[in-house]
Amino acid sequence: MTAFTVTKRAQRVAVACFFFVVGLSFASWASRIPDIKARLGLNEALLGGVLFALPVGSMLSMPLSGWLVARFGSKRIVTIATICYPLMLIVIGLTASVWQLVAALFGFGLLGNMCNISINTQAVGVESQYGRSIMASFHGLWSLAGFCGAAIGKLMVAADLSPFYHFCIVCAVSIVLVISVRGSAVEKDAAHPDQPIFAKPDNHLLKLGLIAFSCMACEGTMFDWSGVYFQEVVQAPKAQITLGYACFMGTMATGRFLGDRIVTAFGRQRVLQLSGIVITTGLLTAVLFPTLVMAALGFLLVGFGVSSVVPLVYSSAGKSKKFSPGVALAAVSTIGFLGFLIGPPVIGFIAHALSLRWSFTLIAVLGFGTTVLASLMRWED
Repeated sequence: MTAFTVTKRAQRVAVACFFFVVGLSFASWASRIPDIKARLGLNEALLGGVLFALPVGSMLSMPLSGWLVARFGSKRIVTIATICYPLMLIVIGLTASVWQLVAALFGFGLLGNMCNISINTQAVGVESQYGRSIMASFHGLWSLAGFCGAAIGKLMVAADLSPFYHFCIVCAVSIVLVISVRGSAVEKDAAHPDQPIFAKPDNHLLKLGLIAFSCMACEGTMFDWSGVYFQEVVQAPKAQITLGYACFMGTMATGRFLGDRIVTAFGRQRVLQLSGIVITTGLLTAVLFPTLVMAALGFLLVGFGVSSVVPLVYSSAGKSKKFSPGVALAAVSTIGFLGFLIGPPVIGFIAHALSLRWSFTLIAVLGFGTTVLASLMRWED
């Protein structure tokens, strides 16, 4: 029995469950942003400022998260992080003021990054045993969880269930899942006690980080503003407010499950170049034609566009010869998550000054940066 639980298949299932828990937790928060915004009486600018707390927490914890994974091993860190992450949802659900929400989102971002570094380090360990690309499928599970989270959120909104009770249900399910699979997690991922907490990325990691930046600015916008966009610009019925987010997460999940095969057939560079074009096309479609059907179509395209970018970047970073997987992933994520830091709040500020509709145009330009940057790199497929 013990031998069975440590097979590479069992490890792959365990890591897939970790990805699912993290994706479900984040999507649960994102699906209730409009409700929390309305409950606390936030305008677009104030919401944009509040949203700074989440990526700031992520940014500040990135170097430390990489060092902790390298020092103590990803199995220990991923277990702690994936239990505490959904617990933080309950704290968010209990917030009754702007400052309480800021503090809760800071903690949510901090724990989210610990999850991000540890689960991707686990994924690199499993991928090395298979000898082929499987990273996109793991991220596909994250996206599938996001789609499920969006769908569940839609049901909770329709049932008029408060975010607190919604989050309690998600938390309970997540913790049970983590505890049930933690024994099959990857045991050895080459811990390096002598790794520095702060690691300056080399030229290769820097370029990977900039590609991640362009893509993650778009992802962050979709996560934090899709519901608000459908509520205020598309003016969708209450039951359809989460439609854009569901469309985005659905096609992102589909694209990631197909991503490994697509990369094998066409190569990393071509996939990344096309990804940037699709992201830009989708965002501009939603901007120029803000109807329910066309905006949903645009968000579908954005989901396909972003689907393969981060998995490809993380897979390449995890194979760094200079740094341990945890530290290399932390270095690339630090640059990439600047997109999360800049994108959503800037959307809020521009929307308050001009309009939410046209603020999405700036994100479309950033999305095209993926195409430009991918064209400037040499990729070994």
